[in-house]
Amino acid sequence: QVQLVESGGGLVQPGGSLRLSCSASGFTLDYSAIGWFRQVPGKEREGVSCISSSDANTYYLNSVKGRFTIFRDNAKNTVYLQMNSLKPEDTAVYYCAARRLGYCSENGFRYEYWGQGTQVTVSS
Repeated sequence: QVQLVESGGGLVQPGGSLRLSCSASGFTLDYSAIGWFRQVPGKEREGVSCISSSDANTYYLNSVKGRFTIFRDNAKNTVYLQMNSLKPEDTAVYYCAARRLGYCSENGFRYEYWGQGTQVTVSS
């Protein structure tokens, strides 16, 4: 059974950091593109970051460039999203998703597998 599980969310003050993890079971992540998306109630889901298979390419939403870093640890079958200098507008539920084709896409509908989401709240 294919499953993605996010962890690492929580409450952090503005300027703080969090590291989100996306761990997979039932398949190998390194052959897939892994995307991180976020959603706030009442707003559309947006793509935050993505890493393609073999780490050939990475993508970042303009508003997180220079603050977020996506990377993977194939030995742990896990992809991480390091989030620094967090802002209140980063508050959302963050989801990881896997696309077997291996190429990143901003369109969430191109991803076959999704995690359950983890809440990130940036507030003083």
